[in-house]
Amino acid sequence: MTDPHETVRWGHDALELEISLGDPGPPRLVRLGAPGEKTGTPRPGAPLPLVEVTTAGLGRHWSGRHLINSVLGARLRHRSHRASRVGDWHVLTVELHEPETGLTAEAVYRSMDGLPVLRSEVLLRNEGAQTLHLESVGSLVAGCLTRGDPAALDNTELLWAENEWFAECRWQRLPLRVASPERNGRFHTTAGRSTRVVAGQGVWSSCGRLPMGGLTDRESGRTWLWQIEHNGGGWRWECGVRDDTAYAALYGPDDADHGWRHPLEPGAEFRTVPVALAFCADGGPEGAFAALTRYRRATRRPHPDHRRLPVIFNDYMNCLMGDPTTAKLLPLVDAAAEAGAEYFVIDAGWYDDGDNWWPSVGAWEPSTSRFPGPKGIHEVLDRIRERGMVPGLWLEPEAVGVNSPVAGSLPEEAFFRRDGRRVEEGGGRYHLDLRHPAARAHLDGVVDRLVGEWGIGYLKLDHNTDPGSGTSSHPGETPAAGLLGHNRAHLDWLDGILDRFPELVIENCASGGMRMDHALLSRLQLQSTSDQQDLLRYPPIAAAAPTAVTPEQGAVWAYPLPEDSPDEVALTMANALLGRIHLSGRLVELSPSARDLVHEAVAVHKSIRADLPQALPAWPLGLPGWEDPWIALALHTPATTYVSAWRRSGEQVVRDLDLPHLVGSDVHVEVLYPSSSRAATVWHPDTAKLTLTLPTAPSAVLLRLTRRPAKGS
Repeated sequence: MTDPHETVRWGHDALELEISLGDPGPPRLVRLGAPGEKTGTPRPGAPLPLVEVTTAGLGRHWSGRHLINSVLGARLRHRSHRASRVGDWHVLTVELHEPETGLTAEAVYRSMDGLPVLRSEVLLRNEGAQTLHLESVGSLVAGCLTRGDPAALDNTELLWAENEWFAECRWQRLPLRVASPERNGRFHTTAGRSTRVVAGQGVWSSCGRLPMGGLTDRESGRTWLWQIEHNGGGWRWECGVRDDTAYAALYGPDDADHGWRHPLEPGAEFRTVPVALAFCADGGPEGAFAALTRYRRATRRPHPDHRRLPVIFNDYMNCLMGDPTTAKLLPLVDAAAEAGAEYFVIDAGWYDDGDNWWPSVGAWEPSTSRFPGPKGIHEVLDRIRERGMVPGLWLEPEAVGVNSPVAGSLPEEAFFRRDGRRVEEGGGRYHLDLRHPAARAHLDGVVDRLVGEWGIGYLKLDHNTDPGSGTSSHPGETPAAGLLGHNRAHLDWLDGILDRFPELVIENCASGGMRMDHALLSRLQLQSTSDQQDLLRYPPIAAAAPTAVTPEQGAVWAYPLPEDSPDEVALTMANALLGRIHLSGRLVELSPSARDLVHEAVAVHKSIRADLPQALPAWPLGLPGWEDPWIALALHTPATTYVSAWRRSGEQVVRDLDLPHLVGSDVHVEVLYPSSSRAATVWHPDTAKLTLTLPTAPSAVLLRLTRRPAKGS
């Protein structure tokens, strides 16, 4: 047994934490940040316990919207701790115990050498004689984010991202004091009831808001960013002020927000969803997003697609829109190949013989009316291969239409159910429960046929309905608990597919960006960033996408239309150049000059794509606002910086772009795309500002800035 007065110090050269083991209170995280930083002076008893847990019988000491200040959290005591190494990863496990209930909690922290990011999860184990009915468990509780400095609270701002269909990744800022106002005057209070709560619900993990948040000090630039790595809507974070310091508590599903309850029987275990917390001492949100980008790359499943970044044509957006046929596809295949596409994806509708494919999904057999002739759909697939591209198909695996034969062939238990009835949503859709072996066997059979027999090399996995709170597969199970079980089975199913077909490329989509989370992106190769059809509405989404997904995984539509002006064709292509090109639109009908702009953009992207998997994002005009007339995104490596800049509207033709990582550098600036651009640039090395002129609106440009070697080197 360790001395209870001990302070555990753990970490590496980029991140260090201190845990006070407490006497007689619970262990507490008292410092988290860069090694050597001065520790604040928290009030006695602060910050919060290391683990917060509520049950049906043991709630909170202090009621409010928060889930912290739990009775069990305050009663947990240090039992042991151990540090270890797994490759480049440092691991700290702190075991806590509450003797009256027999609850044991293991807080498990992981951090990679050189990376200021903490990954956390909690394992609960019931060593008592009675079932504990869990209602909330924090994956990470950090009660020391402003280091016990009351003055810092006035400079601190909350960060979060609104995320809606057609309008993804819209980051917002709000002074922390608006959510947690100062209440002290003649009388001092440390435990107010106010806190900021952001929660996801339903099956879509990022519908309404990204499962992310943050805090930043607008004067010092000290910033925290967090993400909840869960592929369903059952998540929550809260952030506020306790004991004169800011705290953040990150959760998976809970009772207050989702109706989640879990009976932890004697001898049983429960593991929370993992979360990550990134830190930047003085670089503001950009520095924290850079750290989070590096962390995402380090924690995802390796795949050759992350290096190759092939160009993808998809026939849906502003093109066939779910009405593929042999006659319509064959000319598109030729046009896509001529443009330089390397994958060709047939999107929704390929399986339906009628006019409404929505309620017929599930069997995933090709339509004979859409693809007549002796070869059927294989005539198109063969043409794709003949033109040097890899064929892909759209699937909505978890959905089964009410008119599908699968709706009657699978057992009732293979579907989402509540109150003994199948859940129907979206005008004719059932939802598979992937915990059931029949549901999983059905989908494995579909994938094995399409990939193993047909030779499909790309699957776009979509999900367009939200069946609500979840599913109850047995008496006493709450729907939210069933949903958590399904979500974990879903991840296991995806792992199984990629184990069997390691070269298969899988795109994550759910009505665009409604399931944009790291649980899925740690496995899948691409993320659909939006269903946005307006080329002028896409720039703020494309520019902000690297906040939620690594650049090499962020798929952006580029869909030129014959009625578009040359500037508009160049703009829609520029939208995708610093991400993954999802080429679409009516290529066959384009004028020769418009087609040249498309071909030029694809060639430019191929010339720079080898740099993107190592590049880190920055925003020379700040994170984009939805209505901003000017928007800019930068991706930079040690030697090269790429900048996409958009002028959507307004009379201002000149903007200064801030690129502080290049301060003092002699830089060569060149226009990469479009070659016909009339953009003008002036570089100011002392201030690291690039003055950019774009004479027309709307227009866009891709620039490359290269450091020149110092004279004499």
